[in-house]
Formats: sequence, structure tokens, C-alpha cells
Amino acid sequence: MKDSAVAPPVQLIDCSNEARLLSDRACSTIRHDILSCVIEPAATLTEASLMTRYGIGKATCRVALQRLAQEGFLRAVPRQGYVVRPITLKDVEEVFALRLQLEPLSARLAAGKADIELLRRLERACRNDDASLGINNRIGIFMDANAAFHMAVAESSGNSRLVKMLGGLLNEMARLVALGFGVQKTKPEIRHDHTKMIDALESGNGRRAEQIAYRHVATFRDMTMEKVMASLRDTHAGTPIVPLRGTR
Repeated sequence: MKDSAVAPPVQLIDCSNEARLLSDRACSTIRHDILSCVIEPAATLTEASLMTRYGIGKATCRVALQRLAQEGFLRAVPRQGYVVRPITLKDVEEVFALRLQLEPLSARLAAGKADIELLRRLERACRNDDASLGINNRIGIFMDANAAFHMAVAESSGNSRLVKMLGGLLNEMARLVALGFGVQKTKPEIRHDHTKMIDALESGNGRRAEQIAYRHVATFRDMTMEKVMASLRDTHAGTPIVPLRGTR
């Protein structure tokens, strides 16, 4: 009597896991386009338009939009869709007010503990200005390297809550810079602050690193505010200057 053939094991597909991966990917892509201002501030988004634009299904799109609304990037409007949160001067002020508190602390705590070679590599990346690339690509490369530099300092501080808070602020910074510098077609310049900070961190001089970090953020705040104000004027139709509540 012949042995019966043994059937191969049945491969079960975890549909819930696949759906989650699709929605995660869609959410990440749409978030990136919002942060880089590919999707303009104050734009109205519908499920139908995003499904066509990104080639995603209705369920995937709906989950991504709900998540981005929870994260504060979008606001749901009944019977219309979602509106991308506009950029305001208040946003610039609030982001930099927090950075001026957190980054000097981060630098002081990181003194003598930071990965100096990593910081030097990231500093060189910030200065990479390939003229063959378009201005938006050059700004994007700078912002990625700059954010990585500041996050590397924060991670060396040993304070995980500080790292999380600063990471969120730098994400918001990406949108401010994309609007301010992207519309004005100019790349941010950081002069020599990163180099001086690296020297202070390497020597373990926490007070010096703290001072440099404060000056660096304050200078970049003034530069960004100027560019954002100019861009808000130039793109006034889509990105209004929103006054503080209670003012006209």
C-alpha cells in the first residue's frame, strides 16, 4: 500500500497585518508630503483625490487620514474632507520658544558624551551644496542632515523624554523651512555654529555648548521668521497668516 502524499502546510495570510502595513506606508508618505509642503498648507484633501494620487484603497486612505488628523496635521471638515493645518507665525514662535529651552539643555547634558565623529559627518552633510541639484532637494538634504545632527546631540544627553520632544519639534521645523526657504528659493546657512558646538562637546565644556546652542537656535529663529513672513505674503491665497485668538 502506497503512502498518501503529505500536503504542504497551508500559508495563512494575516490580512490585518497587511492592512496595517499599507496604512502605515500611506500615512508615512502623506505625512512626508505635508511636512515638505508638496501638499500645501490649508489645502483641502478628499479620500477620492488621495486614492488617485497615491494609488491606495479606500480603507487604507481612511485610516491614514484619521491618523494624520490625530497627529494634528489635518482637520476633519464634515461633508468636505480634510484640511491641512495652515502654517502661522504663531507656529514659528512656539516651535522656537521650545527649542530655545530644550536644545541648550540637550547640549549641556551631552558634553563629553557625544559621538564626535558622527557629528562631524553630519556637519559635513549639512554643508553639502551640490549645485546640480534643485533648490528644494538641496534644502531637503540640509534639513535631514541638520535634524540628524541635533537629534544625535539630544540622544547623547541620556534623556529619552527630551529626545522625543525635540524629535517632534524638528518634524514641525521641516514644514516651516519648506515653506519659508523653499518658496524663497534659498538654502539655510548655519555658518560655524555646528563646528563650535562640536568643539565644546568634545572638550566636555557643557556651559559653552549650552551657550552656542542657544545662540544657534535664536539666529535660525530670526532667519526662519523672516523667510516664513515673506512666503506667507507671496502665497497669501493658500497660506493665511492666522492671528492669535482674541485679536483682529
